[in-house]
Amino acid sequence: MTIIQNHCRNYLPHIEIRKSQFVTFRLYDSLPRDLVSFLKRETKSLSKLDLTSAELTASQRKMLKLVDGYEDSGYGQCFLKDERVADMMVETMKKHDGKMYRLYDWCVMPNHVHAMLKVNVDCSLSSIIHSWKSYSAHRGNAVLGRSGPFWMGEYYDRYIRSFEHGVKVSQYIVNNPVKAGFVVRPEEWRWSSAWKE
Repeated sequence: MTIIQNHCRNYLPHIEIRKSQFVTFRLYDSLPRDLVSFLKRETKSLSKLDLTSAELTASQRKMLKLVDGYEDSGYGQCFLKDERVADMMVETMKKHDGKMYRLYDWCVMPNHVHAMLKVNVDCSLSSIIHSWKSYSAHRGNAVLGRSGPFWMGEYYDRYIRSFEHGVKVSQYIVNNPVKAGFVVRPEEWRWSSAWKE
């Protein structure tokens, strides 16, 4: 495995690698401020980027469960609940699929986005996520007739370690709307790679 670059933008570590990656990014108000402060304190103590679930501490598991709960509860203003904004986000992610990256699975939820993708050799994950967030924030604010922050500064990324891991991540992504209670089957969620027209 060749790691191209490790970096930390704010409080989450990021990795640039030529493997498929799972990415989650959230609207700026999708988590309470005290939880964001807690996350910053907890993640400062992480010394490795490549932890398996067995290696996560109880505190880290608690942190991930808290975040997951807020994501699926629809915390915040949920700009992506507006169909126009959700449609625009889907178009944004698909725009360079097959050119800058290969987009495998994705799901646009009311306050966050999940995606599994593999970045092409001449691109970086951070530049792709920056592009998605910058464009969609500008367009989303225009559609909603507002200004101000749109996305949380950080995003979560984790590279896919094996075929089995990729299958689990794919299932997690497409089943997210089912888990949140929006639909009964993944293919019913219009803003997902599982959607069947």
